[in-house]
Amino acid sequence: MLQEADNERIEALKHRLRARTKIQVVRAALDLLEKDAERAERVERWKAAAALAAPGSRAALADFRSRSR
Repeated sequence: MLQEADNERIEALKHRLRARTKIQVVRAALDLLEKDAERAERVERWKAAAALAAPGSRAALADFRSRSR
């Protein structure tokens, strides 16, 4: 099952979070981990979209700059 050190960490978090059970601590940790993973995936999608849009954006900006002078 759990290693003693892990059990102690869960117990400490249980008191800090005022959770009634260990499973509440584990679920809270899983929720945070899931949100972090979703955020990382979203950032990767944003990077990919920005990379696709960058050449067109640069061209439009260059065109705008040349006409505004």
